[in-house]
Amino acid sequence: MGTLRPDVALTFDDVLLVPRHSTVHPRNVNVASRFTRAIPLNIPIVSAAMDTVTETDMAVAMARLGGIKTGMVTKRISETVALRARDLKIDYLHQGAQNKSESLDKILAESGFREEQIAYVGDDVIDLPIMRRCGLAIAVANARPQVKAMAHYQTASSGGHGAARDAVEYILEAQGTLERVIDAYIHARTSIG
Repeated sequence: MGTLRPDVALTFDDVLLVPRHSTVHPRNVNVASRFTRAIPLNIPIVSAAMDTVTETDMAVAMARLGGIKTGMVTKRISETVALRARDLKIDYLHQGAQNKSESLDKILAESGFREEQIAYVGDDVIDLPIMRRCGLAIAVANARPQVKAMAHYQTASSGGHGAARDAVEYILEAQGTLERVIDAYIHARTSIG
């Protein structure tokens, strides 16, 4: 176990937490406490075992079930991003993309897709060239005004807070497959049929 360094302050954005399987269930947790030595306190908490699926994980899983290929095009180069893309089974990963339009060209050549078959989710002006070329340009809720103006659709959620899932659900709904994909997702992960 590491030592506590009170001189280091990290925010949520500084730390990537990657959920893993947990065997802790609500029935195994004792939430009793003491207000004082003489006064026991049984805290009423209603809890469910937290699903280890994050919004992005869910978005990618739903896209896969709906037959949608997924990709990430980022200006940054990060081993963390590469590992996350691998864990999510992202189909196309382009890091260090100073010119995102060139990354689109590579994806089109590799996949055989046409520009009008591409949906792209963007948030900043570096995304504008690729958004101009794709068939469905999507802006996240906290995107720059220029990106929102270019978009065919704007997510209700901000980037990093459910926007990918909003985008995938929007596409699946437009294709008329959202309910089937949700049913397939639930069936694959539960005993509820």
